This record gives sequence, C-alpha cells and structure tokens, in this order.
Amino acid sequence: MATDLQKLRDENDALKRRLEELEAQNKHHSTNPLASSNLMEVETPADSSKRAADTKKALTIFVLGASGDLAKKKTYPALFHLHRSGLIPSNVIIMGYARTEMSRDEFQKRIAAFLPKNFDDEKIAFLARCYYASGGYDSREAMKAMVHDRVIALEAESVGEGFQGANRVFYMALPPSVFVKTAAAVRAEVFSSSGWNRVIVEKPFGKDLESSAKLNEQLSSFFAEDQIYRIDHYLGKEMAQNMMVLRFANAIFEPIWNRYHIANVKITFKENFGTEGRAGYFDEFGIIRDVMQNHLLQLLALVAMECPVSLSAEDVRDEKVKVLRAIDSVGPEDIIVGQYVRDADGKGESYFDDKDVPRDSVTPTFAQSVLFIKNQRWAGVPFILKCGKGLNERKAEIRIQFKKAVPEELFPSAVPNELVLRVQPNEAIYLKMMTKVPGLSSELSQSELDLSYKERFDTKHNPDAYERLILDVVRGDHNLFVRVDELQAAWRIFTPILHKLESEKLPPVKYVFGTRGPEQADELAEKWGWRRYEGYNWPGDAKNKKQ
Repeated sequence: MATDLQKLRDENDALKRRLEELEAQNKHHSTNPLASSNLMEVETPADSSKRAADTKKALTIFVLGASGDLAKKKTYPALFHLHRSGLIPSNVIIMGYARTEMSRDEFQKRIAAFLPKNFDDEKIAFLARCYYASGGYDSREAMKAMVHDRVIALEAESVGEGFQGANRVFYMALPPSVFVKTAAAVRAEVFSSSGWNRVIVEKPFGKDLESSAKLNEQLSSFFAEDQIYRIDHYLGKEMAQNMMVLRFANAIFEPIWNRYHIANVKITFKENFGTEGRAGYFDEFGIIRDVMQNHLLQLLALVAMECPVSLSAEDVRDEKVKVLRAIDSVGPEDIIVGQYVRDADGKGESYFDDKDVPRDSVTPTFAQSVLFIKNQRWAGVPFILKCGKGLNERKAEIRIQFKKAVPEELFPSAVPNELVLRVQPNEAIYLKMMTKVPGLSSELSQSELDLSYKERFDTKHNPDAYERLILDVVRGDHNLFVRVDELQAAWRIFTPILHKLESEKLPPVKYVFGTRGPEQADELAEKWGWRRYEGYNWPGDAKNKKQ
C-alpha cells in the first residue's frame, strides 16, 4: 500500500512538471507556425508532457533502404528541413542502413546532392547527425552489430548527463519483398527497451485484399498496431490537410455538400511523363495500385466523410472508414484502363520503350473509375477517379461540379459552378462562377473566386508532405496515416476488378502519349453527368508559367 501511495505521489509530481512544460510549449507554439505539422491539431497536454518526459532520451531515426531513390529524394531532404527548423532535436541520430557498402563520407556526399543548394551551415550541422551502416535486411547479426557497436554509444553521447535511454523511429523505405524479413530483424535486434518504437511502412501495402491481410498479419506479429504508421504521402499534402478546414470551419459549405446540390465529384492525378526508370516496379503493380487505390481513394474519403466527433486520429479515421465501407466494388462497366503509345508518326513515347516492360504486358498506365457512396448524403452522386502517366500535363486536383442553377431559362448560357482544389502543383482553391461582363451588353462570363497559396500566403518554405508525416510519427500522431481496417476497406473496392483484368489479360485501350487519355474515359464520365466546359482557363496556370 505504501509503495502504491508513493507511486501515485511520484506520478502527481511528474504531472505538475509536465504541466509547467506544457505552458512553456504553448508560448512557443503560439509564435511558431511550424510547431505543429498538422495545422488542424491543437497541441494537447499529453503531447507536451510526452516531450517533456523524453528530454533525457535520445531520438534515433533509422532509415532502412538509405541508398535507394526514395530515401535520397524524399526522406533525407524532409529530415533536413525538420532539423533545420528545429522541429526534431538538434542532437538527433539518423542512422542509414542498406545493403550497399560505402563509407560514411561517401554516404553523406550522396545525401548532400539532394539537399537544397542554400543553407550551407544547416547542411553541415545536419550531415554531422547522419551515419551509415551496411548489411542484409534480414541479417540480425549486422543489425545487432550496428546497435551495440555504434548506436547505443551515439545515443548516450547525444544526451549526456542523465541519459535515460532512447526513442526510435524506423523508416522502411524498402521494396515489399523484404518488409517481413526486415521487420523480424528490427524487432529482434534494434527495438528500444527504454523508450517508444515507431515503424513507418511505405506503400504498396500488398497487391490485393488477401496479400494485404497477410502482410498486416505478419507485421502485427512483430509490431503493435499503434507502433505502425502506414504512410500515404498524399495525406500530408497541403490541400489534403486543408480539406477538413474548408468543409468544417466554413458554415457556407455544409448546406450544399450533398446530393441535392452536387452533380459529381472528379478527382484527378495526371503526370506528363512515363515510368522514368521505374518500369520494373510499375509493371508489377500498375496505376490502379500505385495511385488510385490509395492516393485518390484517400482524397475521396476526405471529401465525402461526415464531420468527426473530434480531430483525434481515431475519430477522423472512423469517419473515413465509414465512407469506404459504403462503396461497392468496382465492376468492369465502371472502369476504363489504358496504355500510352507513340502517335501515328512515331513521335512521343511508348510504354514499351522501357526494356523492363514485357512485350505482352497489359499493365494499365491509365485508369478511370466511377464510384458511388451508398449513404444518405451521397446517394446517386458519381465520384470519378482518374489517374495516368504520359498525359498532357502534370497536376492533381479535386473538382466538385454543382448542379445547374434553376430556372435555366433565365440564363441559358450559364454553366454549373465548380469548386476546384488544386493539390499540385501550385496549390489553390478556386470557385468557378458566372458573372456579367462589364458594359452595356448582358453577356455572361466564367470567372472565379481564387485563393492561390503563393499569392495569399507569404511562406518562405511550404513543408513537403514527407516533412509533415515524419514529424507526426515523432509526435505519435496517427491522424494522417492509414489504419488497418481502412486499408482493408480500400482493397475490397478494387480487388475484384484487378483480378479480372489480370486473370483474363484484358487489353488496355491505347492512347497517345501527351494527350488527355483515352476518349472512352470522357465518354464514361459523361454517361454519369460530368461535363467538360470549354472557354475557361484558370488564370493561375498562366501566371505560374510566367514565373
């Protein structure tokens, strides 16, 4: 009893110290706009108290697959900006691990080539925190040696007096084929016994519902669900972050955000280049698995979800899962798939130009599907998902097309309003609307209410999606990560059509590289009420081309 009483007293004293730390953190937070990676989140006492408790613990971030393209182009630049901004500890230890043998100096030179050209002093400071070790991904011996020979000493040195252990993040920037073996070695030899452990897993999370379930079962044998962070970098993009603010912080949208006012929703992902050296990976997975089943479906869930009880990770993800469960599996009549080819004169590119693409490949480089959400808010509204490579431009956007104004007879030339959320490039929100042209005539014109981020916000550095997501992992926030039941619900929608396309080797429709894609895709969208109105170009595109 005396022991229990003393324990309660100790916990009470610790809570008081943590509350004092919270007060100091709140003062800092109010003056630092980057203090939270999720602009919708208000820092909680639990967040600050955890950081206060961790001041005597080292933070080590392991980048597994550190020699790969993802790590060099995305992971390390994101870590650099977090370190430069003071959002991760200055004494953080970043340990790269891969099969390639190289010295620390050689590794640092590779990383430095992908960091910003400016910030020379910051780069020196950052690279000083970067280390490297080589070994097999399933080699427990190599990982054990890395930890015992180097990492533990580095962690103790980074904290100094009062060292109480280490918290560890494991970023698995790895091909799916080595996920499980690597997880086994990490769990056995590298997990911290004196702090928390968090594991970032990159997509693809399997190839269909069955393989995804198997992968999750295997990972769950090594890690608890709250230790796993399934990353979909689209959830870290500024516009994805802004979707909930737009919907639930602006009262004007709720009354019209439903089937009575919205005719259709189109979510588009377009790239104006081909596979660019990724053909080996891409041909195995295809555009549906690479983009549609994850990125576009996540954006759909944010558009369609109900208002959550709170902004906590579980409440937000609960609402997203409800949306996904209300969507039927895609049937063959609801999808168009395509492959890009050269034009009639042999100009442009063909998917088969890449030597890693089999000559008989039927892997789609383009897909458009139509989904319906069976609930009261969205019944009958088509959600059109379109994605492809080798198209006419690079952009990602959400386009919400409203129903025509009635009575139509008043202004026959009027076209429906559209609310457009430009995800990339050049983030913007604009509402297309009808206005009268100034003068004596009664001519109508399409104009816009435009919020272009570059013009409205004076931000020297707009954080990359990976910066937000890695920071959220360090903070233990699951809000922008995919939960296991969310993943299963997404795979259920697309697994049947994937199996049909592949088992029957259904040939994709050919489309010319550099065009909008197959004409059949527009026909499918028009069948469900989508209309492409000519005569309007968003001014933001022209402005950004001049810059």
